[in-house]
Amino acid sequence: QVKAGTKFLLPILKARGYHIASFGKVAHGRNPMPGTAFKSLPPRNMSQNVRKYFNGKKIDGPVCLLVGDRRPHVAWTKESIYDPGKVTLPPDFIDTPETRQHWARYLSDITGMDQEMGRIYEFAQEKFGENFIFLFTSDHGGQWPRGKWNLYDSGTRVPLVVSWPGKIAAGKRTNAMVSWVDILPTVMEMAGCKLPDQIDGKSFATVLTGKQQVHRDKIFTTQTGDGVMNIFPIRSVRVGNFKYIHNLRPDAYHTNHSDRLRKDGAGAYWDSWDQAAKTDPQAAAIIKRYYTRPAEELFDIAKDPQELNNLAGKPEYREKLRQLKSELADWTKSQGDTLKPHRQPHLTSKPLPSGKDLQPKKPRTKKP
Repeated sequence: QVKAGTKFLLPILKARGYHIASFGKVAHGRNPMPGTAFKSLPPRNMSQNVRKYFNGKKIDGPVCLLVGDRRPHVAWTKESIYDPGKVTLPPDFIDTPETRQHWARYLSDITGMDQEMGRIYEFAQEKFGENFIFLFTSDHGGQWPRGKWNLYDSGTRVPLVVSWPGKIAAGKRTNAMVSWVDILPTVMEMAGCKLPDQIDGKSFATVLTGKQQVHRDKIFTTQTGDGVMNIFPIRSVRVGNFKYIHNLRPDAYHTNHSDRLRKDGAGAYWDSWDQAAKTDPQAAAIIKRYYTRPAEELFDIAKDPQELNNLAGKPEYREKLRQLKSELADWTKSQGDTLKPHRQPHLTSKPLPSGKDLQPKKPRTKKP
């Protein structure tokens, strides 16, 4: 839920004279946020639609163009361009033919999206010359067991590519930590706009231009829930190379769409995981690690980028654990975080429900 009075980038830019054009998926939810309602076109052939739109319209003044390619959101394409037998699976996956087929389809969607964004970039070069800023990012990781709806890097560390001809050196990379709340002030500063008062994020434009190498010393992430499939609340903080994860309900099963939504092009491979776990101890361990999470997890991302070696119980990391735990507690308190799940979790003391038993339906109130 969004608090009343929350400021959004698009109405801010519109008030400053920007022409806003939006194609594809650029927002969440069925109800548009204040000032973000658009006449939408089908999310297909977006680069062609963008060209058609701008070629048929005379626009004076600055432009803000948003293009949201839904790929690689599920359902993944059926037309894979990769050989499932030759793809490399992440180490926390169970290697089955079904997993390989779906991973190849997922990678194919990423490639298709990348090509479409390339066409959008080429259009921007043709239309605006060097007078444009191109920013590419994603809202979360892929819909895989430890990706979306998790606070591991595979769920929260997303791509961020920025091009600004004449301002940002081509091919430059940075290890500076930035948060999505920083995008609004960054874009506004780059566009020469005055920043609103009481803003959460802070601009990282000086990092992009090479004037600074460091932006944030810590990053906080949260996951509270999404409908009946994801009801496992998690909080996290990363400081330097270390990440601390607080699983608020270690007495409950962790679930998400990966194991709950077993449809083709999404979690259909999970049945093969269940079968593998019956005879393969390593597969059984992967599934157990997915469903049951300890209260605390601590990872050294530099040494363990896949976040598979939990350091929380090791004496030599006791002080690091205490430090990050305190950082997270202070932040959640400052945010008014109640640390409560949005629905009743499924306790591990009972069998994990499935199908229609996932969540009891709330009683409907009759309209007068």
